[in-house]
Amino acid sequence: MKKREFYFDNAKFLLIFLVVVGHFITSFIGNKAFAEFYILIYLFHMPAFILLSGYFAKGIHREGYIKKVAKKLLIPYLLFQIIYSFYYFFLYDKEELIIQIFQPHWSLWFLLSMFCWNVLLLLFTKNIKSVTWSMLIAILVGLIVGYFDDIGNYLSLSRTFVLFPVFLLGYYMKKEHFQRLVSKKGKWISAIAIVAILVCIHFVLIDMPKEWMYGSKSYGTLDAGWEGGIIRFLYYGLSLIMMLSFFTFVPKRELFFTKWGARTLYVYLLHGFIIMYFRDSGLVTYIKETNAHYLLLIFSIVVTLVLSSQPVYVLAQPILELRMDGLRQLFKRQKQMGR
Repeated sequence: MKKREFYFDNAKFLLIFLVVVGHFITSFIGNKAFAEFYILIYLFHMPAFILLSGYFAKGIHREGYIKKVAKKLLIPYLLFQIIYSFYYFFLYDKEELIIQIFQPHWSLWFLLSMFCWNVLLLLFTKNIKSVTWSMLIAILVGLIVGYFDDIGNYLSLSRTFVLFPVFLLGYYMKKEHFQRLVSKKGKWISAIAIVAILVCIHFVLIDMPKEWMYGSKSYGTLDAGWEGGIIRFLYYGLSLIMMLSFFTFVPKRELFFTKWGARTLYVYLLHGFIIMYFRDSGLVTYIKETNAHYLLLIFSIVVTLVLSSQPVYVLAQPILELRMDGLRQLFKRQKQMGR
């Protein structure tokens, strides 16, 4: 088995923690400080995840790779699409149960888009040999789709095309690129870049619709015309700067949370049930009225750690990965202890 690298597992764990934080603070972005922090992390947390996914898709041309990816992504997608439909039905006391397979619920767009990115990657790398042309075409497609109102959440098409350049960039990146980022010089440049982006968020992005960062809306929906492509291109640039700046500060050594970086899919798919319940509960009102915003950080830490834990891994692996390695290891240990 190939040895896992601490740097990438650290990056994945920190990113999934920021995803959980971002979802917890969504109900509080009426507060300007929360809104600015929300924009900051949304500029890079999912794009950085997507870039890493592209980086680890180097085996795209191996026989059976797409079949393996389809099994890993589409089966959990279909399963959780159905589960979420029932969950929303009971949580919101709906009159009718509607299961829409091709309209991904909430965070499930990522699984569907991930499968499509792998298929697009295979097509691009087989037919376009130039890295420059490949990136330019992907970016151009990501900009053009925004002019079509019909390309939206259906099959996660908008996000698939808009964010594919990030996945493609990750595929073309090499280990040396990440090594350059974590240099002392890279850290200084990144620190200056982050300060500049914070200034941009405070004076410019704070007044922009947050949906610009999602990649799921057309320019018309965002009340933009021909200039929509320019705005999206600028967001591409800001997102790239923030992604690279994040990777600059990721620790390279093994830390207490490193081992949990291998279980980010568990946190991603399962935390949605908690977030939706939280938003529908009285906790949001309580936190706003008492200014107990520190609870959001506590909730984020607890949820991330619990969903990354060994018991959750053992119980959820048969469903999420269609494997039972965790259960086998557990039974093996119990058998050894019983001797």
